[in-house]
Amino acid sequence: MKYLFFVVLLLLFKGIAFSQNPFRFVSDAKKQNISFRLINNLIVFPIEVNDKKLNFILDSGVGTTILFNIQKKDSVELHNIEQVKLKGLGSEEPVDAILSTNNKFKIKNIVSGNQKLYVVFNDFFDLSSKLGTTIHGIIGYNLLKDFLIKINYGSKKITFYNPNKNNFKGCSKCTAFHLEFYKLKPYINAGVKINTNDSKVSEVKLLIDSGGSDAVWLFENTHPDIKSPTNYFNDYLGEGLSGAVKGKRSKIEALILGNYELKKPTVSFPDSISIVHALQFKERNGSLGGDVLKRFTVYFDYKNSKLYLKKNSAFKDPFRYNMSGIELAYNGKLIVKESSVNVYHIGSESTSEKKFITDVSYKYSFKPSYIIHRVIKGSPAFEVGILPGDILIKINGKYSYDLKLEEIVGKFYQKEGTLITVVVERNGLDYLFKFKLKSRLK
Repeated sequence: MKYLFFVVLLLLFKGIAFSQNPFRFVSDAKKQNISFRLINNLIVFPIEVNDKKLNFILDSGVGTTILFNIQKKDSVELHNIEQVKLKGLGSEEPVDAILSTNNKFKIKNIVSGNQKLYVVFNDFFDLSSKLGTTIHGIIGYNLLKDFLIKINYGSKKITFYNPNKNNFKGCSKCTAFHLEFYKLKPYINAGVKINTNDSKVSEVKLLIDSGGSDAVWLFENTHPDIKSPTNYFNDYLGEGLSGAVKGKRSKIEALILGNYELKKPTVSFPDSISIVHALQFKERNGSLGGDVLKRFTVYFDYKNSKLYLKKNSAFKDPFRYNMSGIELAYNGKLIVKESSVNVYHIGSESTSEKKFITDVSYKYSFKPSYIIHRVIKGSPAFEVGILPGDILIKINGKYSYDLKLEEIVGKFYQKEGTLITVVVERNGLDYLFKFKLKSRLK
């Protein structure tokens, strides 16, 4: 999957202690496999909350469970509610939320009968439009803490191992890391080579953030060696709970994870205003996100404070970023008239003169619509005149409504020089634009 400039939350915890029942197996099974969708490097899978099936992102970068896209049609019954305030990434003020306790969660053969969650109602925090599928919430520590969990990014399966039936002692060809926890979030020590002409490896402490799409974030001025390279450009990095996150986008020479060395990863340097809350952990230097994790089979073993990584077939894939400058979003559904042609033969096959009847039928279907949500200044799309608010009609000759959002976005992550043609609707008229993907990092 390609990558979305999206930032998942870091929360300010309310200072109240709650006892929660752990997640547990309801049978003697040794393990439970769950299929997931990998959308823009994010793991999306279903969980039943109070008997209502909802889509969650598995986010190791959060310590509590959050719902943020609950509509009337979802009809989720929430228990024991009270109003609270939450603060996360972004430069805006804390947001209003609801805290609910004593909720039942179910994932196939796994249940918990007393879970707490927060509900956020911000209109701007709309993951569903940015991912092209309905996302109701995120879950992290509350689920990860109770099992040994294997995430196979290649087969898109999560395996939960029953702690009463499991004697896991590591995995073949894996590299093990010690996990350090701060406010229920896991950190590992890693190394970075920041400058091309310098082989120096700087040791850094990174949050393991499966809910972040980017490869690596580094926080300037948290380490003597962490300074953004001279070769960078200013970019929109995503939305946090407290507003937009902006910063610099660049590449560094290498990321070192134990015995693994990943070459030329993309790196984001968020501005200091957006990460004030993240910097409460003074030892933290940044985050390691989905664009790195998807190159491994990942084992989380929270009970033993261990992380295991084993490289997969995507390990050597080049790190890329969106070179179009277009941020696309889901724009609801539109009615599309589709035709089908059927040809019928009349008469016997032995007849020398054959007759055919052509029948054309039509049907109307609901199809997805996509809108240009943002255009980065100075990008190829910006230079040719594409504007926010334009409705995408075609891309490279194909109607956009026949494609998934991630399929369209993926076209913006191809090799530099790739020609992109788009047809957009603006004020009732169609406009054709052509541009080539161009790297702003040399």
